[in-house]
Amino acid sequence: MTLNVDSLLTAAKAKAKSEEFGDDWFLEPLGVLVDALNTEANLSETGLQMTERRLTALLVDRLRLRALQKDHPEILDVDVRVAAEICGLPRTGSTLLHRLLEASPQLTSTLSWECSYPIPFPGEGPDSAERKTRAKKMMDMFLELSPDFGDIHTVVWDGPEEDILLLDRSFTAMSWDSFYWVPTYGVWLRSFDQSRAYGELREWLQVLQWQDKTRDGKKWVLKSPHHLTAADTVLDEFPDCKIVMTHRSPTSAVPSYASMVQAMTSQYSDAADPKLIGPYWNERFVECLGGFAEVRARRPDRFVDVHFKAMLTEPLVQAQRVLGELGLSTGTADIQAFEGYLKVNQKERHGSHSYTAEDFGLSTEQLATDFSFYTEAYL
Repeated sequence: MTLNVDSLLTAAKAKAKSEEFGDDWFLEPLGVLVDALNTEANLSETGLQMTERRLTALLVDRLRLRALQKDHPEILDVDVRVAAEICGLPRTGSTLLHRLLEASPQLTSTLSWECSYPIPFPGEGPDSAERKTRAKKMMDMFLELSPDFGDIHTVVWDGPEEDILLLDRSFTAMSWDSFYWVPTYGVWLRSFDQSRAYGELREWLQVLQWQDKTRDGKKWVLKSPHHLTAADTVLDEFPDCKIVMTHRSPTSAVPSYASMVQAMTSQYSDAADPKLIGPYWNERFVECLGGFAEVRARRPDRFVDVHFKAMLTEPLVQAQRVLGELGLSTGTADIQAFEGYLKVNQKERHGSHSYTAEDFGLSTEQLATDFSFYTEAYL
């Protein structure tokens, strides 16, 4: 059995009871992804079934989005204002900064459960109970399939999560080559114009803001390393947005991310090879950071820098500084919220995770050489 785009589309239409996808631009990225999944991913039987369900569900969400916009055209008038997209190499303190800033009463962010289920189910009440229940079960299943993941990255079903999970529905997201061994897709993605995907990200944020009136007047603070691949597009789509870039030595960050990818890929394939995963992500991040530097040189006023060590030693100071860089003043309510989250963060932390660069076909010396252009500029 293999994945088939036409079969996926047919299944989604039947499940959603709708055939209105709108603009079919997404068929190109979906086709590239499906080809790579069939030819490169070495999916296990379970992995294939899970992937088919996942792709179908995302297509159903696309259909439900168009139906919701048709029934409630006012959604397209919702004023989405993004204050910041936090990005940088993975494993650089971006999660701590994201969750800390999101605690501010002036800001809001995408939550894990609503990234999984962004559109209300028929008959669902304003408490979103059904979606929250499903999201919690999904998180529990994910951690059961990948028991080491919680030691690598803290996940909470009802807390802030990366907006890349919304971009998954455009099939143009770094999550696909993180969860699967699909190198041809990953290479293709980094040369693809993602402007339409980011236009859809705005639409998803409109849907979430429309549902939750407590977000009115707040600005969004979002986060994902994926935005390294489309910095110009982010800044063009969200004119008020600044990119907050977190920095850590790639000699630590790249092997750390490779260990996370290994844990995720192993859910879907019994043939995940760490010695391939490491060099792949090494090359991708060298490429991304090179292009990112060019964008920064042209638009320096749109960037804010935060260093990993500073986030560990003085997170409250860094959160206040970033808030100021975003044009927001820090009040008593912000300080109390930040302090409250830091206490929660201590409780959320789990065990440690051990690995070496060599476990992933890399070496500290090689990483230092490959990323010297980056470390000399920012570290």
